[in-house]
Amino acid sequence: MGSINNKARPFGGQHHHQQPLCTRTHQIGALLLVAATFFFTSLFDRSFRPCASHFSTVDLIPTSRSSVHVSDGRDLLWPHRGYGPHLDLKIYVYDDREIDGLKALMRGRDGTIDSSTCLKGQWGTQVKIHRLLLKSRFRTQKKGEADLFFVPAYTKCVRMMGGLNDKEINQTYVKVLSQMPYFRRSGGRDHIFVFPSGAGAHLFRSWVTYINRSIILTPEGDRTDKKDTSAFNTWKDIIIPGNVEDGMTTNGATLVHPLPLSKRKFLANYLGRAQGKVGRLKLIELSKQFPDKLECPELKFSGPDKLGRIDYFEHLHNAKFCLAPRGESSWTLRFYEAFFVECVPVILSDQVELPFQNVVDYTQISIKWPSTRIGPELLQYLESIPDENIEGMISRGRQVRCLWAYASESASCSAMHAILWELQRKVRLFHQSTETFWLHNGSVVNRNLVQFSDWRPPMPLP
Repeated sequence: MGSINNKARPFGGQHHHQQPLCTRTHQIGALLLVAATFFFTSLFDRSFRPCASHFSTVDLIPTSRSSVHVSDGRDLLWPHRGYGPHLDLKIYVYDDREIDGLKALMRGRDGTIDSSTCLKGQWGTQVKIHRLLLKSRFRTQKKGEADLFFVPAYTKCVRMMGGLNDKEINQTYVKVLSQMPYFRRSGGRDHIFVFPSGAGAHLFRSWVTYINRSIILTPEGDRTDKKDTSAFNTWKDIIIPGNVEDGMTTNGATLVHPLPLSKRKFLANYLGRAQGKVGRLKLIELSKQFPDKLECPELKFSGPDKLGRIDYFEHLHNAKFCLAPRGESSWTLRFYEAFFVECVPVILSDQVELPFQNVVDYTQISIKWPSTRIGPELLQYLESIPDENIEGMISRGRQVRCLWAYASESASCSAMHAILWELQRKVRLFHQSTETFWLHNGSVVNRNLVQFSDWRPPMPLP
């Protein structure tokens, strides 16, 4: 065998006057080819990007390739890894006049509840999403071409206002669903429902029977609810942000402006009722031990001592950290409110689920602390964080908080934009249910071999 130090011989070594394999001309030509390939590849890639690339971008989280980017023109650039290069879907929105009973789910049994009333408060997403879809460029008036179907209902508000009781809500939902041929065609897989409160889909008591395959939009991803059966499924449902006061989320003037860290009176605060919850009670006791560090006023929701909305945000922005403990369920509106008063949210809810995890790295903009370790140790830890780090988290949160605002499609970044991207990931080309069958020519029939186009409501549901 030859020595490893011997130079490799060119093929055809029997020729004694072999030319060198690579001349200077070859080298220059290869370099030009590489440069040309790089140029045309970059040009081709740039022409197919969903957002203008002439803006200089700033990473929300520089270490994460899948995070969103915000340009200096305030446009939000969606990453290919997190979503896709093109948003293209068609959504049909049911009208309360086409289905008997749908109006009752939106206005109450007497039709007297005003939707503007339901627009307010932390459950206003049920109205906002409906209104935004009615004006959306992705809305279609033709059921046959729809990718998804939206079922509007303001049941949380209607129930709170006395418009329907639990039994009536259940009966009305079943009545409504029995009039939707497309719901039966897919077993509900392409139908969207909004349940904006901690109860989630449990507002519809028979959800397990009727809409267990449907897409549920909810801020609640708790797996340990009071019914001992989670209404949230990671694979089909979508976590959405809670409804923050419009006066805080609107660009420009806000109800309360953030304070410099040096002017904030408290290290941390918690604003809310105790409701007998262990974590909240611990915070109240902790505030009594360290009143100069932790503010936990006992909020009044009625009477002369009631805290108004401006007063509430005035308190909230007076601390570096806003604590968000678990309440009746795992999600809390305080988490989202914290971004608009520019304090760092500290999650004290172990089962919480957060929205849009495809594109947001929450470790860069918030803190999650074990609810079982609420005590002096928590305050010591928060106090040890330098203001420079706090400012960095607030700055990164400032970039992404547009995802918590339910703005119109004219806004380059909003909760609705992100929800639409998430919905597109749920679209199926093929639909089936236990009650749909198909023949050799592609026609869909029911158990009696009646073609889908001839189905007539009401239809029996499972």
